[in-house]
Amino acid sequence: MIRSLYSKFFIFTAVIMIGSMIIAFLAVNTFYHQYLKENNDTKNVHIAQEMAEYMATTDHIENYLRTTANVGYKILHIDPDGDAAFYGADFREHNLSGDAIEQVLNGTIYHGMRDFPKETFVTGFFSDETANTVGVPVEIDGQRHAIFIRPDIKLLFTEVHYLLGGMFVAMAIVSMVAMLFIARKLVRPLTELTKATKEIGKEQFAVELPTNRHDEIGQLAESFQQMTERLDASDKMKKQFISDVSHDFQTPLQNIQGYASLLHEGNLTNEEVRLYTEIIQSETDRLSALTKQLLLLTSLDTLENDVQKENFRLDTQIKEVIQKHRWQLMEKNISLTMHLNEMTMYGHQAYMEKVWENLLSNALKYTKENGAINIDVIENDQEIIAVIKDNGIGIEQEKIPFLFDRFYRVDSARHASIEGTGLGLSIVKQIVDLHDGTIRVTSNIDQGTTFSITFPKL
Repeated sequence: MIRSLYSKFFIFTAVIMIGSMIIAFLAVNTFYHQYLKENNDTKNVHIAQEMAEYMATTDHIENYLRTTANVGYKILHIDPDGDAAFYGADFREHNLSGDAIEQVLNGTIYHGMRDFPKETFVTGFFSDETANTVGVPVEIDGQRHAIFIRPDIKLLFTEVHYLLGGMFVAMAIVSMVAMLFIARKLVRPLTELTKATKEIGKEQFAVELPTNRHDEIGQLAESFQQMTERLDASDKMKKQFISDVSHDFQTPLQNIQGYASLLHEGNLTNEEVRLYTEIIQSETDRLSALTKQLLLLTSLDTLENDVQKENFRLDTQIKEVIQKHRWQLMEKNISLTMHLNEMTMYGHQAYMEKVWENLLSNALKYTKENGAINIDVIENDQEIIAVIKDNGIGIEQEKIPFLFDRFYRVDSARHASIEGTGLGLSIVKQIVDLHDGTIRVTSNIDQGTTFSITFPKL
């Protein structure tokens, strides 16, 4: 059976209170046996000796013993013949040995309280037995008597003791009730969190939790609320991502399927066969590029901040990327100028290569024939700044904030003939973030676009 947190809190509280009382009782018991027991015996022996001295000088022994008993003592008087007389309340048990009586009649003090045999509890104080007394000899008219005394516990417990005992019981009850109330107050937000967790398990992220508390539970509720909002955003992003991937795969697959069917039917001219084959090849290349970029994004997502970095020559890397795209520059007769000094960067070399490839590829796509691309990379004591600028067709201002969203492509007639997966700039942004860098875009229609990237020097 699963116990609730509320019942566990109650049980733990009760166990702690009971355990505390037991430990306190054992501590008091040990203190009594190690220190108070002998002191109690010594004190009562001294009282008994004073009584014996007075009895030796008075003719009213019985009245004296009766009066003494009334103020809180139990007294046993043994005369020389061994006859016993009791004064005060009766003892619960009469177990005083004959040897003890003989010992006192022979003039030796009896330390029954000190030598009481039971050690488990504070029995030397509470055991109402004749063996648990002190005895002293008394000389009366030349004959030796014996008196044995012990305090009458019932008379010693006055109204003050009952009042203190009642206060202790009342405090215990109030403490238990207060703890139960506090437990309910503490458990309530946790119960709400449990309900919210079940709702999230059903992918219902629109949950509201009270976050106005200023304690650990309030912090937990606030963190849980933030986590819920992130999960909601992540869920929407995941669904949008699946939708976008499905769409981006479906279109080229349909094209491939359609043109493959036409080729299969035959009765086509050589020109048609060449055209359809080129389309299928183009769509296949598009799917291949999309798959590679998705795999790269997945790799970046799992990396988070754990990037294996090293020192590498940044200027050499950028020059190698430019060399790979030299044919495109020549094909569109685009001039490329760069200002790039010898410099070293600390980062993930393969990922950083993807940054330059994507940015240069974008610049080549959106720059018209006979256009120009300029690459400037500078460094100072704190950072490395790379600026890639083209004089291409530009981007509308209202679309710039969405450039780094996955699968986002500028949808307009001006870009209709330019193919892309919509993942390149998203990859660039994620790699820049993993290197603690920043990326900024400025653009003007028909004037060009500028990407400025800044990396801290480590």
